[in-house]
Amino acid sequence: MSIFTPTNQKRLTNVAVVRMKKGGKRFEIACYPNKVTSWRSKVEKDIDEVLQTHAVFMNVSKGQVAKSDDLKRAFGTENQDEICLQILAKGEIQVTEKERHGQLESMFRDIATIVAEKCVNPETKRPYTVTMIEKGMKDIHYSVKPTRSTKQQALDVIKQLKETETFPIARAQMRVRIAVAARDAKKLKDKIKKIATKVEEEDFSDGLEMVLLIDPGCYREIDDLVRTETKGKGHLEMLSLKDVEEGDERL
Repeated sequence: MSIFTPTNQKRLTNVAVVRMKKGGKRFEIACYPNKVTSWRSKVEKDIDEVLQTHAVFMNVSKGQVAKSDDLKRAFGTENQDEICLQILAKGEIQVTEKERHGQLESMFRDIATIVAEKCVNPETKRPYTVTMIEKGMKDIHYSVKPTRSTKQQALDVIKQLKETETFPIARAQMRVRIAVAARDAKKLKDKIKKIATKVEEEDFSDGLEMVLLIDPGCYREIDDLVRTETKGKGHLEMLSLKDVEEGDERL
């Protein structure tokens, strides 16, 4: 986008517009592309690297500068530096339809990647490719929500895919080893078995040692249980983050 401001006869190019509606009026500021998010995340600290001009506009693309009276009524001040900071902090970044489409496509793939990393086909124990997850998301007509995080949406996708009953999917299991003294074994064993998905090994030769498959979300619960019941003397070890099979090799 290129704008022309009649006040200073300066043409601004590559403008990222941030807009705020206040007091029934629309106010905009002209920023450098990609700098708004850097400022908000505190990566960029120099305001002059963010703002192309310290002027507040009614319409950036037309070069219409906001009137002092309108600024005073809406913001309680005519100080344009202060107003620019307010708009920069709370305004809405304007993007073109092409940019928005690109952002949604990128988020769609990011969500699919997270799901592929966390899940397996429970029937084969093998991981899904990102492409397979993307196809599944398209089949359920999943619509990306730009205001929600990709991690939150990945959990939504997993839930919706499970509900279809045509796309077998489950969270990949974590393999852990637990070792506790004999005196703690009896009270711990039954509690742990209720949480575990599967007990793979169980050995009472020297205290209790168990190898389990658990949902990754239960790791903290088991860790707290082992530490509490053994007064910190028990041992919990993660053997593998995901229990999946690729070809003939078990990971």
